[in-house]
Amino acid sequence: MNRRTAIKSLGAILPTLFLSKSFPLLANDNWGKAPFNPTWSSLENYKVPQWFRDAKFGIWAHWGPQCQPERGDWYARGMYQEGSDQYKYHVEKYGHPSKFGFKDVINQWKAEQWNPEELMDLYKRTGAQYFMTLANHHDNLDLYKSSHHRWNSLNFGPKKDIVGGWQKAARKRGLRFGVSVHAAHAWTWYETAQRSDKEGPYKGVSYDGKLTKEDGKGTWWEGYDPQELYAQNHELSKDSLNDHSVHEQWHWDVKTGVSVPTPEYCANFKDRTIELIDNYKPDVVYFDDTALPLWPVSNVGLEIAAHFYNKSIKDNKGKLEAVITGKILNEQQRKCMVWDIERGQSKRIEPEPWQTCTCIGSWHYDRRVYDRGNYKSAKTVIHMLVDVVSKNGNLLLSVPLRGDGSVDDKARKTVEGIADWMQVNSEGIIGSRPWHTFGEGPAIAHAPELHAQGFNEGRGKPLTAEDFRFTQKGKSLYAFIMGEPSTNQIKIQSLGTNSSKGLKIKKVELLGYKKSLAFKQEGDNLQVEWPQDIKKNEIAHVLKLS
Repeated sequence: MNRRTAIKSLGAILPTLFLSKSFPLLANDNWGKAPFNPTWSSLENYKVPQWFRDAKFGIWAHWGPQCQPERGDWYARGMYQEGSDQYKYHVEKYGHPSKFGFKDVINQWKAEQWNPEELMDLYKRTGAQYFMTLANHHDNLDLYKSSHHRWNSLNFGPKKDIVGGWQKAARKRGLRFGVSVHAAHAWTWYETAQRSDKEGPYKGVSYDGKLTKEDGKGTWWEGYDPQELYAQNHELSKDSLNDHSVHEQWHWDVKTGVSVPTPEYCANFKDRTIELIDNYKPDVVYFDDTALPLWPVSNVGLEIAAHFYNKSIKDNKGKLEAVITGKILNEQQRKCMVWDIERGQSKRIEPEPWQTCTCIGSWHYDRRVYDRGNYKSAKTVIHMLVDVVSKNGNLLLSVPLRGDGSVDDKARKTVEGIADWMQVNSEGIIGSRPWHTFGEGPAIAHAPELHAQGFNEGRGKPLTAEDFRFTQKGKSLYAFIMGEPSTNQIKIQSLGTNSSKGLKIKKVELLGYKKSLAFKQEGDNLQVEWPQDIKKNEIAHVLKLS
């Protein structure tokens, strides 16, 4: 039996074998000669590239067909949860999910107002150094030209190459380019589409989650197989009718009763992702997964990671420029990729570069957030950015787009506010590194703990002018005053000679202000005289110390 035949015969039992610590992970014949193999021990040799450490700030278009209803995140799952807000909204707007499923929402998504060139000009003004686009979400629609997945945005919905359009606009403006990949979880995430109503006129009538190609005769989707989108021709996970069980089973731990994807499903996900990497050449791949996709029930996540790193080395003449982000990483895994914290921040300076991802509103567009005026302000975003950067992290910020691809006036106002501040103060952000302490002030004592993949933002005490954050670059130290001072003298304890690790300050400047500031460095603190002709800034002032 040759190698190929042997691997094929093992296909049906590979997921179980991968769970065994004694079973050696299979490797491609060429991997042994490459810098990285598809194993955690090999990926430990990864080093975060300089460009990502310098970048500090990125913009994300977390935008796809689930933005079309404008009813918030995880719509393609929630619309199949009888009695939920999104279910009620869907029935009223579109009809019953047995007759109008998410495939039909995709068909209505046209992205007719999407202008990536104009939007990228806006994002460029914020000082962002990289741009991220959704390549697919848990709804399983690829937003790029895919030869392995017919359910993509060139065949359905907009009939446009969304990833390609974003890539062209970002590269033209000198931004690094990233893609976020979420589709590995469609297998369990879409299980709600297998349900039916428990009461009412449609009681017992199945939703459209188990439709097949044969059911499409005479419909707009004739010739396409809905199972390639929904992937629901399988038994439900344990406690699948409990809407919260999907979170408990996110890790693909078979002990939780999660339905394990077939080898064919895993292989298809790998093929789609490899094609995305090879054809669109991203600098960053963001995985919305614990560690890597489908780990540990499949090895494909490790194979994708090794391929991406090796391709980057080859394409960049021996220099590794690729970044992968993953969530809930253990100590070993944080050496293999960049740790991403969702909607949250670390409490300390992390030894390895990391990233926090957040959104100024809902991950998928929610008209109610706009109507209530609940977007994050520019001040909130900048405070988060400064705090994250002071702790060796980057901030990836999603700006909500409507289903038609346009940015609304309130979201634009936040982005323009960020741009105004960054145009004056980005010197202390871009290319900086942490100092020996990230900051001081009353908010530190109230910093909240992380939960699961993050989710601690907004739980601590807000930063004020009594709080300071620090970064350094070259021979300069930057001290961020996190608000508008109310006194004529600023005192910073960490910059006193007793605490500053031998730092002797010779000059104090204020970014955006032409004159040097009077100061006195004593044992207990640095005292800076605050002139009255400084333009007020409610967000943050930045002192440059030489």
